[in-house]
Amino acid sequence: MGAAPPAAPNVVTGTPDAGTGDVNARIQSILGEPAKYEQAFTAFQKAVAAHDAKAVAALVAYPFTANVGGRKVKLPDAAAFVRHYDVIVTPAIANVITRQRYEDLFVNADGVMFGQGEAWLNGVCKDAGCKDFDVRVIAIQSAN
Repeated sequence: MGAAPPAAPNVVTGTPDAGTGDVNARIQSILGEPAKYEQAFTAFQKAVAAHDAKAVAALVAYPFTANVGGRKVKLPDAAAFVRHYDVIVTPAIANVITRQRYEDLFVNADGVMFGQGEAWLNGVCKDAGCKDFDVRVIAIQSAN
């Protein structure tokens, strides 16, 4: 008899037209090689979700400056990052990282941003000419 009611619209946070293709196009245009960013994004989220400090530390660019005990501390390597993991990746930060949708990432010349700037990924050159790069975690910061 009657027609089915219209389907409810999908509710999407972030930019309404953002999708994986749009994010990848922005990454390609601004940063290059979106596949590297998508792989790093997924690895970072999985490591944080698993509370795997060593896996997160392996994704970080060193030296890494972190806020530890209310002061900026330069961490020289993964071992130092692991020691301070719970102070750096707080539950609030972990929540932002694990809830971020790839298709909603903000992209600019500084990299790709999680949440409101709680974490950033960007390419780190492997050589002086920057012909090749690895995507690394370059910042994790409290919004406070």
